[in-house]
Amino acid sequence: MDYENDPGWQYLRRTREQMIEEQSKPYDSKKNCWVPDPEEGYVAAEITATKGDAITVVTSRGNEQTLKKELVQEMNPPKFEKTEDMSNLPFLNDASVLHNLRSRYGAMLIYTYSGLFCVVINPYKRLPIYTDSVARMYMGKRRTEMPPHLFAVSDQAYRNMLQDHENQSMLITGESGAGKTENTKKVIAYFASVGASQQEGAGGNASGEKKATLEDQIVQTNPVLEAFGNAKTVRNNNSSRFGKFIRIHFSKAGRLASCDIEHYLLEKSRVIRQAPGERCYHIFYQIYSDFKPELKKLLLLDQPMKNYWFVAQAELSIDGVNDTEEFQMTDEAFDILNFSAEEKMDCYRLMSGHMHMGNMKFKQRAREEQAEPDGTDEAEKAANMFGVDAEKFLSALTKPRVKVGTEWVSKGQNVDQVNWAVGAMAKGVYARVFHWLVKKCNLTLDQKGIDRDYFIGVLDIAGFEIFDVN
Repeated sequence: MDYENDPGWQYLRRTREQMIEEQSKPYDSKKNCWVPDPEEGYVAAEITATKGDAITVVTSRGNEQTLKKELVQEMNPPKFEKTEDMSNLPFLNDASVLHNLRSRYGAMLIYTYSGLFCVVINPYKRLPIYTDSVARMYMGKRRTEMPPHLFAVSDQAYRNMLQDHENQSMLITGESGAGKTENTKKVIAYFASVGASQQEGAGGNASGEKKATLEDQIVQTNPVLEAFGNAKTVRNNNSSRFGKFIRIHFSKAGRLASCDIEHYLLEKSRVIRQAPGERCYHIFYQIYSDFKPELKKLLLLDQPMKNYWFVAQAELSIDGVNDTEEFQMTDEAFDILNFSAEEKMDCYRLMSGHMHMGNMKFKQRAREEQAEPDGTDEAEKAANMFGVDAEKFLSALTKPRVKVGTEWVSKGQNVDQVNWAVGAMAKGVYARVFHWLVKKCNLTLDQKGIDRDYFIGVLDIAGFEIFDVN
């Protein structure tokens, strides 16, 4: 197979000429080393003198400095320049790992192995390395035969599952904005296409009718879950604010059988509060986009977006993101996942109810510890969207009934307590909608009548951050 003509190959491996040139640089194991640098982490240097514990070096910038022996780190011979697996390095120190990753990234080689792990660095642009032609290159190949890639790790999991008859799992972790969710999507698309190619071999859909296939549906859970579970943070325009474990089930023959999703730790505080530079969940801004202009009228959203306090405390748009196009993808994904028009509309109504709820105002009664509505317009709209009686809705917030012994009594609430209750209810409703969405996706992805013998699990979780004060 002629890999080198594929447009993605230059982002996977250097040409032979480039490798020869890079690996023939002069090198002296006794002199070449790495020394710490406040800006670069480490810079290359040459040892000029050694006196007891002190070593004098000249750095690649031409500065001479004397430092303690333990701060100097060994440099690997040039034949290991841009190595594809860092566990092969003779000197596996911080400086060498950093240099290898940095020089590979400089050449836009974003995947590098480190033993069992595959390290990925976000290129912040789309590279042509996830195409069908690249996926086919990796199918059925040994890991050592091909350049480092997510597909190689995925294919190994698939082969191990079939050969060892055991379930497999992949852990995708890293800080916020590193690219966990993007890589998870690529893994799932890869398994869907490998499992589907087995299906074609087993004789696929003979009638030729256009039907949403299971692999389409698995991939289409992304736009729906991202609209309701992803948001803009200061670090990342499309940050997953929940963790997920996706199990992709296969038959003994390696045929795609079904899929199910578990989710954890949805960030609920965001639905009523956003920090500067952040935005609430994408779905609210998608509903306000122009893909379905009639929607705002149906949802009684008659004010500009910036007036809806629960979702308008910081950013309203994201650079380079078109909410209209995103909403079209979300809406179409709902259809592919077999949501009915009514279920879709109910989802949008609940989101609208949430926005109205954030604008409900309450005031304190004079000389009393009791709050009352300060105008009922927004409450009536929210109640209409939730399909409840407006009066009962307000009364449940201002005078909730509590059970004392065997009796039910109404409890007075002051303005602060009512506002807390509104916020808590908004978070609770949002979490339930999200929970229902995942459940409904699982229902669609649960294919009846196909044997589920093994699964490959993909865990996309833990966007950890390390700040000075965390």
